[in-house]
Amino acid sequence: METPREPHFFKPLLPGFQSGVAIPLDFYSKHIQGAEINKPWKLRSDASDKIWEVIREGRTLTKGWKEFTEAHDLRIGDIVIFKHEGDMVFHVTPFGPSCCDIQYTHPHIVKEEADADDAPTFSYDYCFLAEVTPTNQKDDKMFLPVEAMRCGALNQQCKEVKLVNKEGKSWTARFGFSESDGAYYISRGWRKFCRDNRCTNGDLFVFNVVGDGTTTPLLCVCPERKECTELLIKHFSRIDGSIASTSRN
Repeated sequence: METPREPHFFKPLLPGFQSGVAIPLDFYSKHIQGAEINKPWKLRSDASDKIWEVIREGRTLTKGWKEFTEAHDLRIGDIVIFKHEGDMVFHVTPFGPSCCDIQYTHPHIVKEEADADDAPTFSYDYCFLAEVTPTNQKDDKMFLPVEAMRCGALNQQCKEVKLVNKEGKSWTARFGFSESDGAYYISRGWRKFCRDNRCTNGDLFVFNVVGDGTTTPLLCVCPERKECTELLIKHFSRIDGSIASTSRN
């Protein structure tokens, strides 16, 4: 008889992750909602025998989470899987940006990695605005701005990307470069991302690109960042200006 799979979710670690981590809404609704509010989560890992207690405030893990991340040397670009073992006990498995699990030297929590000189440098300071349109949904193809060519997380050898929504759920899509347009594009996965996130024509996403230029980049929906908010403000300012100009003619 097949053993039921333990409920789990994963989170990519983005800038500011040490201040707290949000529990995906779907997981929260099915497995957490209704549990004792003041009951802390107990996190354990293969790195040591220690149990880490972390406070949950609503859908966010807060007090105690920073200490867990520091002890496990978690970094931007890492991916963390939480497996629920019952009674608010979670086994946590960290993965590096290459999606290989991180090995630790037991019993000390020491992250085994390349020498500092060989360690990848992650870029996470580029955001771009994407609009859902009838054409890019029909063609299953969405072009990135030409300015994305300057993003260190992307290159023409990259063949796929992971689109990550605000809940931490990801979709794999094909990634390519169009010589004629001089721009990167996402295909074979863009339409599914839009459909699964119940997008309609005209919806806007601000994606934050995370990667090191060698591993599969993450395109994370991240409207909370200041830079991303500014992109939206500029977009709507252009629309308002266009409407005002039209009304004067």
